Amino acid sequence: MVQKEFGDHIRSWRFIILLAIVTLACIGSIYAAVTALKDGQSASSGSGSGDAANSFLFLKMFTESDGSLPNFLTFLSFLAPLIGIAIGFDGINSERNKGTLSRVMSQPVYRDDFLNAKFVAGLLLIAVVVFSLGFLVMGMGLFTIGYPPTPEEFWRVIATLLITTVYVGLWLNLSLLFSVRFRQAATSALSGIAVWIFFLVFYGMIVNLVGNATAPGDPTDAAALLHQQDWLMLLSRLSPAYLFQEAASTLLLPDTRTLNPFITQDQAYLAINAPLSFGQSLLLVWPQVVAIVAETAISFAASYVAFMRQEIRSRS
Repeated sequence: MVQKEFGDHIRSWRFIILLAIVTLACIGSIYAAVTALKDGQSASSGSGSGDAANSFLFLKMFTESDGSLPNFLTFLSFLAPLIGIAIGFDGINSERNKGTLSRVMSQPVYRDDFLNAKFVAGLLLIAVVVFSLGFLVMGMGLFTIGYPPTPEEFWRVIATLLITTVYVGLWLNLSLLFSVRFRQAATSALSGIAVWIFFLVFYGMIVNLVGNATAPGDPTDAAALLHQQDWLMLLSRLSPAYLFQEAASTLLLPDTRTLNPFITQDQAYLAINAPLSFGQSLLLVWPQVVAIVAETAISFAASYVAFMRQEIRSRS
């Protein structure tokens, strides 16, 4: 069943079109990154600070931009959820509308195996697409700048791609949930896109409005300000898009030493002015990774329970 679902996704025109759009966006981000790196290398060679500019040069392929186009990480966080939504928005209701769902369930096939096959095939396809795009950027970066990645840079990219796969799997589960809940494919697709736009655009605005409404009356009260910022940070981290941005940017930017917006003077003074190792960066973003996995598991559990309790009729 997984093989059949995987093949159907590969041969579908909507997946090919969406993959072409994401690939073109990634190629554009590579061009912007290469242009920015060449300009930076020219400026550093003129100022004599070449060693600082060459530190983690390969990772800058994913985070740098010349301003004409967003970088690869921005494109990935913006367009990757669309892959999950496109794969799963009609995974169940299309089978129901075509009458094939009741025929499959009449065979010696467990109901949960049917939903698991939909999810596993979609997740495998997402992993193939995400890692293909990541290796495309690495290959073109190696070809254009002629600078091979260090082992630490390689593992940082691999960890980022794994987190991206789990993040897109969250949107796959949400689209499967809407596909189970709604009978029309258009309704489930619009619901998935609406949730995506809400977390990507409007959720940050809502958090800012909450911050303005709950701002302490005394701006010199440090304890009240810290409490408010902790509360706003907790609200922001309920968004999967914010969690993914924190985790991916921390892994791809080794100079990121903390995700706390406020640090004391003693912490800033005692901190060593050096990039974090891969293990330390992974420990720093481990709560974000666990939160993304938990949200993915919760959305899959919701779609699983809804599908197992749903009535399947022969003419539905």
